[in-house]
Order: sequence, then structure tokens, then C-alpha cells
Amino acid sequence: MTDHEASTGLSYLMDMDGVLVHEEHLVPGADRFLAELQSNGTPFMVLTNNSIRTPRDLQARLRRSGLDLPETAIWTSALATATFLGNQRPNGSAYVVGESGLTTALHDIGYVLTDSDPDYVVLGETRTYSFEAITTAIRLVERGARFIATNPDATGPSRDGSLPATGAVAALITRATGREPYYVGKPNPLMMRSALRSIGAHSASTLMIGDRMDTDVVSGLEAGLRTILVLTGISTRESVEGFPYRPTLVLDSVADLIGRTQDPFAPLD
Repeated sequence: MTDHEASTGLSYLMDMDGVLVHEEHLVPGADRFLAELQSNGTPFMVLTNNSIRTPRDLQARLRRSGLDLPETAIWTSALATATFLGNQRPNGSAYVVGESGLTTALHDIGYVLTDSDPDYVVLGETRTYSFEAITTAIRLVERGARFIATNPDATGPSRDGSLPATGAVAALITRATGREPYYVGKPNPLMMRSALRSIGAHSASTLMIGDRMDTDVVSGLEAGLRTILVLTGISTRESVEGFPYRPTLVLDSVADLIGRTQDPFAPLD
């Protein structure tokens, strides 16, 4: 820990979609919020349950939206899944249903990708789910491959409406095999803890910013973080009341944190 980190004390984890960007558009003030964190030397990590893209691809996407941050500040469910598998079974093998974000993460930890007696079937998100690939996954799980999924999100957004996502396809495989997957991404607090380790932060001094009560806030709470719900995405002030847990703070957007990043809970003047 640097002297500056010791003096400011805070680190940040934050969701990407609904917090920093919304349907490819910058959330107003998100660029200034991140610039303040960077200028203060505050450690932070941007999280996403989407396993399709690599951090480099996501960095380019965010840059097009007006956000400039290093790819090392992006943590995906694919990276969290690879970290988990690397710890569980180093240099193992997997049959992957997913795209480059997931296959790259597994290659980088030394995994062999194969359909011949793999240790794991790993399901991630893709825009081109293949009946043949799903059938192969089902048969491998039936033969004893351990079933892992990057995240439980049942649908994803598109300009034309909802798309089936990892959780929906996992349900199909579960119905066919009777085997439930282990989900690594949010709301599993494991994703939070792996992100904390990646920036050398501690849960007691880290804040989680998200737009969803059922993924961001609950996983932050279960990982021991204080949580901030912003209202630029899914959850609303009214919907908060329907949950048995509450965020530490509710704000309209991350723009409300500008000038307050070192002490966001201090009363406003």
C-alpha cells in the first residue's frame, strides 16, 4: 500500500453498464468522476458480468463513449471465472461455450480448451449460441465434466429488446442434465473478492457502486463492502424498499460523487 492509499483510505469497485455508460452512451459526469479517482491515485476497478469481450475490447468501447481508463482497471466475469478455475484446478482443461473474452482468459491461465474429456464445461455469454455446442456441453456434463457458468443473468439488452444470456442457456443445460452450474459472477461475492485482490484493496475500505439491488448491492454487502446505489440504470428509489437489505447510500448518479470521492458519506454543505 502506498502512502497516498494509506492517507485517503478508500478504494472503489463499480459496475460498468448503468453506472458509467448506458446503452453505449456516457452517463453524464462519469468521465469527471473517474478523472478525479485517477488524479487522487484512488485504486478502482470497473466490473462487468458480460464475458463476451476482453478488457482491451471493453477499453476501446469505453473510449468511444468518452471514458479513458487502462484495461487493467476492467474486471470481467470471464477473468473472475479464470481466476477461480486457476486456483481450483491449475493447468486444467475446459470445453467453452462463449466468445473471446472467456477463451482468452482461460488460455492466459494455461487452460487447454477441448471437447475431449474436459475437467469443466464453462458457459459464458455469446451472441451466437449454437445448438451443436450446447448439445456437446450437455453430453460432457452428463459424462462428468464439472459445470461452471460465468454469471446468472438470464437476459441481456439490445436495441430490439431482450436477448437470452448465460443464465437462460444454463437453465437449458440444467434441465437436460439435472446439474446446476456454479456461477462465478455477480451476485456471487467471489467476483468482488477477486477484484479486490487484483487491486490490493481491503473490503473494509472499499465502496461498491452499482445500479442493481439484486446483483451489485447484494454482492457488495456479502463481500463486506459499503455500497452505493445509483439511479442511472435498473433499480429505482421505490424498488429499493422491496428488498430486505439496503445500500449504504442512494445517489442519482456517480456525478454526485464528484468532489466527494475521498469521503462520500460526509454531509453536504
